[in-house]
Amino acid sequence: MIIKKLQALCLLPVLFSINSLAIGDGVRGWIILSDNMDNAVKTIKAAKEYNINQLQLSHQIIHDLREVKDKTVCARVNNLARIAHSENIDEVLVWDHSFYALNYYPDCFKTGPEGTIDLDNAGFWEWYKEDYRRMMDLVPEIDGLVLTFIETGAYAERQYSVKMPTPEEKLAAVVNAVADVVIGEKGKKLYIRTFAYSEEEYAGIVGCIKHIKNEKVALMIKEVPHDFFLTHPNDPFIGRLDRPAIVEFDTGNEYNGQGVIANTWAGYVMNRWKDFINRPNVAGYVARTDRYGTTKIAGTPNEILLYALKRTTEDRFISEDQVYDEFIRSRYGEEVLQPLKSAFKKSFDIITSILYTLGTNTADHSSLNYEFNKWSYSRHVSGRWIDPPLVFVKHDVNKEFHYWKDVINHIAPSRYKTMDSPLCTEAKHVLDQGWIISSEQMDSTYYNYILTEKQYGVKLASQALAEVEKTKNILPSKDYEELYQLFNRTYLTARLHEAVCTAYYGNRIFKREKEYHPMNLKERVISSLDSIQKISEEMRLLKNTYPVGQYDWLGDAGKALQYRDWIQVELSDE
Repeated sequence: MIIKKLQALCLLPVLFSINSLAIGDGVRGWIILSDNMDNAVKTIKAAKEYNINQLQLSHQIIHDLREVKDKTVCARVNNLARIAHSENIDEVLVWDHSFYALNYYPDCFKTGPEGTIDLDNAGFWEWYKEDYRRMMDLVPEIDGLVLTFIETGAYAERQYSVKMPTPEEKLAAVVNAVADVVIGEKGKKLYIRTFAYSEEEYAGIVGCIKHIKNEKVALMIKEVPHDFFLTHPNDPFIGRLDRPAIVEFDTGNEYNGQGVIANTWAGYVMNRWKDFINRPNVAGYVARTDRYGTTKIAGTPNEILLYALKRTTEDRFISEDQVYDEFIRSRYGEEVLQPLKSAFKKSFDIITSILYTLGTNTADHSSLNYEFNKWSYSRHVSGRWIDPPLVFVKHDVNKEFHYWKDVINHIAPSRYKTMDSPLCTEAKHVLDQGWIISSEQMDSTYYNYILTEKQYGVKLASQALAEVEKTKNILPSKDYEELYQLFNRTYLTARLHEAVCTAYYGNRIFKREKEYHPMNLKERVISSLDSIQKISEEMRLLKNTYPVGQYDWLGDAGKALQYRDWIQVELSDE
């Protein structure tokens, strides 16, 4: 239902096309999120090999332009921009989100109902533009902004205006004011970053773009609707809006391991980019290179994702095997090509059977969290963007499921399936259709599906690790150790999730009536609690040996032990 509405919204005239561009033209960009300056510089230095011509600085480096008023942030931005320019990166952009929080703006402009900003006050827009002039002057090294203008601190669409009665006009007014300064006065670039959590928000974006005055304002759109999940479809808006757009790829894998575990799926990235690169209006790509902290992927095996984008841009007909072959031969040598290629290619199915459950993501920004991550069962469900909402799960399950009636109905805790749960606001049609039963629905059938999938992930991760081990006496010790640790963490992660799922979902069945209990359920759960203890101890031996970003891999061991303790108490109470 949603995807059809999105497609209808996208029926706009195509006014710009770069499909005839010669190889090497267009935007080839990277995004650095982490404020780890050593890694940031290393990433910038690596960009030359990839012909990168755009660099974006975001998140922990700078999230809002107002942060340049802090001397430390200002110096950091200008320094990185100078380094990037010295490495022949033409365009350095910083991220911004506007409006900022309401308390940022002078009270004299908050004369609308309930203290909202009066957008009809010309004085406010004069102040607003002057503020942008001052901020831009503090960072003369940058070449422009990437502006997120929806879901910001003070929602522009919630402010007061008689002259601009629609949310779309208010959003466009923000973009137009920023464009007047950044493009019109400073002669720099402005990209507006578009994403949304619902069909209504997408409609607002489409309407807003129609009101943007400056033709030089370009778009940046995520590879998938909403957020970066491997099971989401390609974003249908890409190529359909009447402005040049660059596609944002999350090769830093916020929800999929953040480079701490194996994210070596070249084929996945290539398939998405081969679709987008042939659409009209697509002006290039930009790829995230980390997820905070020390999680940079440049210089690691996961760099193959950046290589996949580079080679697909250069040759739209290149094969997945060719990309794997080139990357592994160049970095590790011909002698280890086959075992490493086999290991690398397994990573997609490993992660989608471990951090995903029956086709939908059940990790919390990559962290283990089955019981308390409400968004796994509402906002993040891939079925929101697929019509009909069906998924065929391989992973030794080999069965088609309805995302709502089958998957979420069974795996979600009861409290996330009620009319007062997030599901009601995120996908109310699911409740209206009667696809969800609010009571506990976990049973032996779905328990077996889940465990089959998790066991498949363990098996595949074990096979991938064994392939890496074949290279021990061939590779330099540093290269081997890096590969071994990456795939060993992946294997331990798979085992931990399998053990926790056995205990967690088994305990949910155990709390139901006896008729739902499969044979030896309690013994199976107790055995998995012992496995959690053992695996957690193995993981603790690797303390301080892995990159840490938003996702702290060893933290999963601690969470698993909490599940163990909690379930042990519940079992003992029976």
